Amino acid sequence: MNDILFVQSDKEPRAIIHLDMDCFYAAIEVRDQPSLKGKPVGVGGARDRRGVLTTCNYEARKFGVRSAMPTFMALQRCPHLIILPTRFDVYRKESAVIREILYRFTPLVEPLSLDEAYLDVTAHPGAPGPLAQVIRGLILRKTKLTASAGIGPNKLVAKIASDLKKPNGQVEVKPEEVPEFMEKLPVRKLWGIGEVTGQKLERLGIATCGDMRRLSRADLLENFGKFGIELYDLCRGIDERPVEPDRERKSLSNEETFSTDLETLSECEEKLPELFEELMADLAQKESTRIITKIFVKLKFHDFTRTTVERAGLAPSLDQFRSLLAEAFARTGKSVRLIGLGVRFANTAQDETQLPLL
Repeated sequence: MNDILFVQSDKEPRAIIHLDMDCFYAAIEVRDQPSLKGKPVGVGGARDRRGVLTTCNYEARKFGVRSAMPTFMALQRCPHLIILPTRFDVYRKESAVIREILYRFTPLVEPLSLDEAYLDVTAHPGAPGPLAQVIRGLILRKTKLTASAGIGPNKLVAKIASDLKKPNGQVEVKPEEVPEFMEKLPVRKLWGIGEVTGQKLERLGIATCGDMRRLSRADLLENFGKFGIELYDLCRGIDERPVEPDRERKSLSNEETFSTDLETLSECEEKLPELFEELMADLAQKESTRIITKIFVKLKFHDFTRTTVERAGLAPSLDQFRSLLAEAFARTGKSVRLIGLGVRFANTAQDETQLPLL
């Protein structure tokens, strides 16, 4: 009976492609150094200092190595891991080549990072599945790099589908297939579900989207607040977000909600290094060319009140975030259930309009 709720709207179904380059930075390094083929390769941190991997190839992932992992931990899991420095000038150049290919098929391209984008090909006369094959083939011939793709009626489904046949594969989910596709999908595949929410869902006996669909809107609202309303749609594969060309994010942040509240400033400070390393890895991969104007720390307390401290003109560093954390914690002294670190970016469009005045 609930299946009627899968109808998204009266609009014509959209055709969305989520394109994701396979281990982009590492793949470029292996392409440019053929002797690395078949060997575990990581790009980012350094052996002789604290750092994190920006990415790694599939050979490294077999050992449990992953993106945003501290270098020392990656080397513990894979001692023969080959770690190479980032070459963002090369990565940006290859990304520009790929973008040029994407724009041949639609002006509705929403880049998410140098190696990932959504395309709305609803208006294209070609069928979206074969179209994705053509796009991936052109990228391979032009760059000698492989891409994976997901095709669906919205961004949510396309994104999930693109992860199912990596590397160098694609999955298409047609509108009428969405209910069955979502039925057995693990709820942790939905965006916004972290460790704490995932554990709560497990306690409720919810492992798949099909399980979640048995809960009413009121049930989800009661258990997860406003996010419960979103979960009601997400577990049904409903996502009305449009593909937004040239979308430029105003900030980048990461956060962690703790299963046990942190009572002291020292306990909060212990959580900073991992959050900081993950943030820096995200910056390196997604926003390496942007100008940072502010850094900030956000705290959510046990009573769900929150506070944010931000400063302009500071480069992101562990010491600077530690200083902001101390100021935020001192405002109330309450136990902390969430810590977030982030940066705000300069408005590129605004800066460009001001240039002629100089």
